[in-house]
Amino acid sequence: MRWRKARRNGNRAAMKVTPTRLSDVLLIEPDVYGDARGWFMESWQAERYQTQGIQADFTQANLSYSEYGVLRGLHYQYPEPQGKLVMVVSGTVFDVAVDIRRGSATFGQWAGLELSGENHRQLWIPEGFAHGFQVLSAHAVFAYFCTRKYCADYDAVVACNDPDIGVQWTLPPAGLSAKDAAAPRLSAIDADRLPEL
Repeated sequence: MRWRKARRNGNRAAMKVTPTRLSDVLLIEPDVYGDARGWFMESWQAERYQTQGIQADFTQANLSYSEYGVLRGLHYQYPEPQGKLVMVVSGTVFDVAVDIRRGSATFGQWAGLELSGENHRQLWIPEGFAHGFQVLSAHAVFAYFCTRKYCADYDAVVACNDPDIGVQWTLPPAGLSAKDAAAPRLSAIDADRLPEL
């Protein structure tokens, strides 16, 4: 693997931040410092991320392990929505965010990107979006920082195969939980159960 040397601005590492097709969902490419021994990167540094418009106070961090083909999502939490900074520790996933904010010009639209332990990419998904991912490698360890703690009473899901959203998953949906398999289409969810812009 080739390592790139991080750029420096004073004593602060640089990073590349690019809006996705959903402008509030951001692709983050942190600088990675590596040599023959391995590599190092900052997965979160509040001041540096804030300069890129990511205002987040994380209250919970999660890790999940999934096998090849497993699809998790599309999950959201309401009325206490979670913003999420997501990344892959090992393996490869196709990661998806869906705008479910009432009144948004991009309501019901999605953005998807490949995240892996090799490319070190992160995705910032603000509050008001549903999120899901599918494992493309033999297995994957997925990490996410959340702006609110998980609350089972507010846990909600949108069907991963909702034809009105039309997510183009890399593989046929597999390994769905019972909750995900029974998830409703976005159009079937009462408006007062969705976040507002």
